[in-house]
Amino acid sequence: MSAIANDNFEVYFTEKIWQMIPSVYREQDGLAANPGVLRGLVEIMARHAAVLRRSNDHLWDDEFIDLCNSWAVPYIADLVATRLVSALNLRGRRVDVAKTIYYRRRKGTVRILEELINDITGWGGKVVEEFRHLARSWHGLDPRPDLSLGRFTGTPPGGFADLRRPRGSELAGGPFDEYFHTADMRKARGTDGLYNIPKIVFYLYRLESRPLVEVTPAAGPNAQSFTFDPSGRDVPLFARSNRDQSFDWDEWRSAKEWELPAPIRCRELGDAEYLVTEASILALIAAVGLSPAGAADLRKVRDLPFPSESSLHDALAAMPSQAELLSALVYGAILQRTLIEDCGKSGLLPGSASVESPFGTPVAREWITSGNLNAWAAVAPDKQLVIDPERGRMLFLGGAVPAPPAVNYFYGFSAPIGAGTYDRGDSVLTPTLPPLFANAAIAVADIDLGTLAAAGVAELGDSSTFGPAADRAGIQNAQIQGRNQQRPYLRLTGNWTLDTTPNLDGLLVLEGLWIGATGAFSLVLAGNYKTVTIRHSTLDPGGLDWQANPIAPLPVEITGNIETLVIDHSITASISLNGGSVKELLVTDSILQSINAGTPAIDLPLSSLNIQRTTVFGAANGDRLYASEAIFTGMVDISDTQDGCFRFSSALTLSRVPHPFESYFFLDAEHYFTSRRYGQPGYAQLSQSAPAGLLGGAENGSEIGAFSSLIAPIRLDGLRAKVDEYMPFGLIPVFVLQT
Repeated sequence: MSAIANDNFEVYFTEKIWQMIPSVYREQDGLAANPGVLRGLVEIMARHAAVLRRSNDHLWDDEFIDLCNSWAVPYIADLVATRLVSALNLRGRRVDVAKTIYYRRRKGTVRILEELINDITGWGGKVVEEFRHLARSWHGLDPRPDLSLGRFTGTPPGGFADLRRPRGSELAGGPFDEYFHTADMRKARGTDGLYNIPKIVFYLYRLESRPLVEVTPAAGPNAQSFTFDPSGRDVPLFARSNRDQSFDWDEWRSAKEWELPAPIRCRELGDAEYLVTEASILALIAAVGLSPAGAADLRKVRDLPFPSESSLHDALAAMPSQAELLSALVYGAILQRTLIEDCGKSGLLPGSASVESPFGTPVAREWITSGNLNAWAAVAPDKQLVIDPERGRMLFLGGAVPAPPAVNYFYGFSAPIGAGTYDRGDSVLTPTLPPLFANAAIAVADIDLGTLAAAGVAELGDSSTFGPAADRAGIQNAQIQGRNQQRPYLRLTGNWTLDTTPNLDGLLVLEGLWIGATGAFSLVLAGNYKTVTIRHSTLDPGGLDWQANPIAPLPVEITGNIETLVIDHSITASISLNGGSVKELLVTDSILQSINAGTPAIDLPLSSLNIQRTTVFGAANGDRLYASEAIFTGMVDISDTQDGCFRFSSALTLSRVPHPFESYFFLDAEHYFTSRRYGQPGYAQLSQSAPAGLLGGAENGSEIGAFSSLIAPIRLDGLRAKVDEYMPFGLIPVFVLQT
């Protein structure tokens, strides 16, 4: 609604007003010593006329909450007498106004409280009434307990837990807990004090789950094993956020485990339940030619639920026609057609993860099982593939795989920072060279040097693994980018040098790339640049692979002269000089990390640093500093403290910073983050153990650091306000952040 339509109103009104002016004045304007003054005045008038015309055209739309401009939302809110959430949460307040009447008609129900989570914050979530999880004696007026047994544990309402079932233990303490607890009278803090009659708990899932398609996995210890992550890290696979919102609201139900954007547990992926129906039997007869004897045997277990594949297999093995029913063709068809929709395996495969077979076709989910691949070993008869979703590993059974398969999966992260599959349409340009695909190497000719008038754009067209990359000299105006909503991984086998020589004032943009290396190599910027921009990209900060062997970071090494180095919505390793210079470093909404304690994350002693909404893991050296909503976990050493400002930011005590204002200084920040290891979903995310000066220290009341623009505390405050408005009287809301 803030975007301006391509209506050419400026041109229309310019020409219309211009024609209204007598021709003698138009002619004199062109012949004057300073020509075009009158024409310029007309263009200014035309721009304002276009604004008025658009405003007039939009007046009708401004009467409707789903079409109106943001300024009109409070006026419509007054009409329905709703209490608006923060003006910073534009999406939340618009949805709030749109659904106010809907909320009031259903006030006090779990349905509305759970909807509020997504409507106000945009997060996934689940609401649990904890009085339903209190242990108590069964009463004669209660419904029969066998009608409400726990799905995975068989625990009756209020009864003792069956600890022999490991999945129930995994679910304990979370939103899908099937156990029953003694009353906890403590004030809610974290996961303490949840189980009591007045408590209603909101489990919030803040991470975003994003898809990756046609990724080339990294090799494991043998020719049958791979990691989903192309750099060889162990990363958890995420469930896609796929809750169906299109159903009739009268048929509303609470979210299921595999519908929330959260890491997939091994037993969740292995949750397979089966039901033989008459329709499935007829389908088997038509598809695989099931014999009358086999069909008759299947009808013996028709409409009987099987809680696992092993129970179904045992039932088939006991039938007279077991040889036919357990043959590979028929058994696979039975598994395919009798798997119910309401189970983890059906909800997650192939929607949240899929793997191509050695022959180039996706492995069907009936031939996939979950397992613990910590030791890269598994026994799974009649299966082709074992997936460990908690580590992001897979193991093919039955022989070596001739080539790495392509995999599709979802990953989790807090924000659109670094290389990722989020929408980057505003910054991606049309390629000027044929895009590269499918694990291609990058040759010299694949990087367009560009011209002063137009950028030369090279594009990596998919999310496979590219490399090696050739050095390139003579850059004038170049952009090397990943295709929109793709995450190409570029693996370097040596230093990658991008050089402007012999040109001056070159322009270079790295957009949407994840760049790693096989060893201790660097991205080298040589020559003379006016601007170098690293945007929506990741220069691997290093870490550990699945073997716990080091993954080398890819630092930025500057041997040339750069007027302005821009890091925007990116993740990078350290930045340092090697005989070169940087006049100004501008970093926004990014994460910079040095995993080596002796190497500063920013080592530009003669440069002006402008750091906004950024998390810096490591020390920083510079000449001048302007920092706002930034976190530095290492020592900051700025030469000129008379210039610049350090506002609403945080650094180690005794750091040398200019003019601190509303800032927070600490002795140790090790435990302030969910994770400091790149590749983990909670990387650089502030944990709830962080001090209030970090969690709400931004100028607008948000957190400081790389995720400040997410305004998570403001969205949470809006949710609290709306929950208080629509929650039943006398209950106590508790908010638990899951990830």
